[in-house]
Amino acid sequence: MLFWQEKPAFGLTSKDVNVLTNAQEYRTQLLRLISNAKQRIYITALYLQDDEAGREILEALHRVSLANPDLEIKVLVDFHRAQRGLIGAAKSDGNASLYCDYLEKFKSNVQVYGVPVKAKELFGVLHLKGFVVDNTLLYSGASLNNVYLQYNDRYRLDRYFLVNQAALCDSVIDFIESKLIASQAVPRIDTRPLKRLIDFKFEQKQLMRELKSASYANPTTPNTDPLGVRLFLGLGRRNNSLNRLIKNLFDTTEQELVLYTPYFNFPAPLMRSLRRLLKQGKQVTIVVGDKTANDFYLPPSEPFSKIGALPYLYETILHKFVKSQKRHIDNGNLNVYLWKHESNSFHLKGICADRQRHLLSGHNLNPRAWGLDIENGILIEDPQQSIMQAIDNEKQEILKHCRRLTGPNDLETVEDYPQPVKKLLGQAKRVKVDFIIKRFI
Repeated sequence: MLFWQEKPAFGLTSKDVNVLTNAQEYRTQLLRLISNAKQRIYITALYLQDDEAGREILEALHRVSLANPDLEIKVLVDFHRAQRGLIGAAKSDGNASLYCDYLEKFKSNVQVYGVPVKAKELFGVLHLKGFVVDNTLLYSGASLNNVYLQYNDRYRLDRYFLVNQAALCDSVIDFIESKLIASQAVPRIDTRPLKRLIDFKFEQKQLMRELKSASYANPTTPNTDPLGVRLFLGLGRRNNSLNRLIKNLFDTTEQELVLYTPYFNFPAPLMRSLRRLLKQGKQVTIVVGDKTANDFYLPPSEPFSKIGALPYLYETILHKFVKSQKRHIDNGNLNVYLWKHESNSFHLKGICADRQRHLLSGHNLNPRAWGLDIENGILIEDPQQSIMQAIDNEKQEILKHCRRLTGPNDLETVEDYPQPVKKLLGQAKRVKVDFIIKRFI
């Protein structure tokens, strides 16, 4: 028995799972769920942005609250991210100003909270995913803004799953209420004056200690349904059940492992497992975004910013991996696909092991997710492969905009990069800070 099977799963049938394949469906379904909500709406995301799409979602929440005052509506976002502007923008109260203005305008029962995972955003953020609306969990790695919701022409592709399971939703809400909202370190950020971290610094440290050992509640009776779904939580490098699950999914793969990640920078334990799988002759498929599909990418025509060098750094890591594993690419055991579609971006993450185990998570399979951010995930076990048609359809839609790499020559190298990028990466390597940078991205 695998470690995660020691406790019962929440039961599902194939009819309880719906897999969406694009950002427009994500937006449409989210708005539909909000407008039809009867009892509860709990939204947990990195951010709800002050732009057209973010305002559309927030206004929909306030309006449905006014129509049904008994409706529980709570939104949780990262405390630090909510109180700053976009990278490079002037100093401001960020998205929190929108939350305050809308509460003053609508005077509804919507509540917005800020979760401070670390003292500074650089060292860790709220990366929990999942929106609960009544008894439906809309699970995606996407946050709430124009590009994630494809409000205009551009989109940022993610994965989107609708799971109808009342007890699963109860478990998510119980964790939010008992571990987050109940804490003095998780203040409202939709009322002025906004709290500062210094006001509850001790409580914030206590919250982080508690979250490192926290978990979601499991069902008490064995699952008799054909599918099972389990919730996982992870924060920090030690005793992290989500990291342990991911490592186990790698290590127990018998035939085929499919990985989605927007940032090619696997933590060392996962890279070792990946190389071992390939040596054993297992089939490995990795789908990653092209550097131009990275959300940090800046076209050469725009003013250079240091953050814009990150996509190039990821490509250098991918180049090294492809070069070292070319024999497995040649024999067909390793398939690496680069996703690129016009000016859109790629934000998919997740694992499919042996066509039976599907991990949906905000976890980017990178060192930052491995050790800094608080992450969660849901594992769907499908021994009868009853949802594989939907999973395969999702994969085919993704691969429509991919090219398969045949070797390192299919990628650019540092010599091909714009001069400011080339200079910055060279400086980082010379003073050996590139190793440190990779641990934060």
